Amino acid sequence: MTASANRGLGEPAAPSGRRRFGFSRGAARRRFSLLTRRDKLVLGLMVGIPTFIHVFFIWLPTIASGVLSFTSWNGIGLDKIRFIGLKNYTDLFTGVYPPFWPAIQHNLIWLAVFTFVATPIGIFFAVLLDKEIRGTRIYQSALYLPVVLSLAIVGFIWQLIYSPDQGLINSLLGTAKTPDATDWLGDRSINLWMILIAAGWRHVGYIMVLYLAGLKSVDPNLKEAAAIDGATETQTFFRVVFPVLRPINLVVIVITVIESLRAFDLVFITNRGLNGLELLSVLVTNNIIGEASRIGFGSAIAMILLVVSVGPIIYYLTRSLRAEQA
Repeated sequence: MTASANRGLGEPAAPSGRRRFGFSRGAARRRFSLLTRRDKLVLGLMVGIPTFIHVFFIWLPTIASGVLSFTSWNGIGLDKIRFIGLKNYTDLFTGVYPPFWPAIQHNLIWLAVFTFVATPIGIFFAVLLDKEIRGTRIYQSALYLPVVLSLAIVGFIWQLIYSPDQGLINSLLGTAKTPDATDWLGDRSINLWMILIAAGWRHVGYIMVLYLAGLKSVDPNLKEAAAIDGATETQTFFRVVFPVLRPINLVVIVITVIESLRAFDLVFITNRGLNGLELLSVLVTNNIIGEASRIGFGSAIAMILLVVSVGPIIYYLTRSLRAEQA
């Protein structure tokens, strides 16, 4: 007798897959209805409060900056806001505001130093520490310490090192408190490189920890197979280990780009972006809360910085989603 005949004799139909495993919408509604009023209140607070904070402190200021970037406003009185269209952007790109293009150049230099100097040094330290040499924990803690410290403290430390009168460098050179003392942060020809040393000091520890975590997850059998094939340690790393670390490499690229674009703390703490040390983030601050407050102009710079920063984030998310789908 066929299955349809059996069902015709009064046998119940086989339950659907969703009902059998409890995934029906009705079951979900029943489970939610079983929650007490207190449970629903707690869930609402857990979801609602972070959402409100995120929207209020991130999305609303971002939208407000986008709108204000098309206006001229000194920050005093909402009735003083004047719509000027794309004038702020044209002033930036046509050179009417001279510090803009030097700031772009400095941010690109910052990115280059982080990418080709600080990141390879961090990888080198990670490879050394992965070998479990004696005192690995001590070295790892010492190299990661700058990452734990706030940027305000890092800036204060390097101010003490670079100080013309009492700084460590001038003291070692014997020029402290003399006319020959070098003003490391005031000299326009070297101050950017001095700040980059301080920023790189912190960035190296960050990169080291990321790659050290990645190296710990590499299958030892890959290294053993490469050694059996006669590969040296250098060849094993670049041809076997480094390709396996592709997810870490992608994260490091995104972090390096974002860190280079949002560089602000060290520069503002040490010399407030003066003496030719312009960065996009510093220009935003100087125009919004500086002596000549220009909210609209500073917002235009902030929007340019936002658009450039979102690029690597979108690239990272796109690659991650494609990897998950594959």
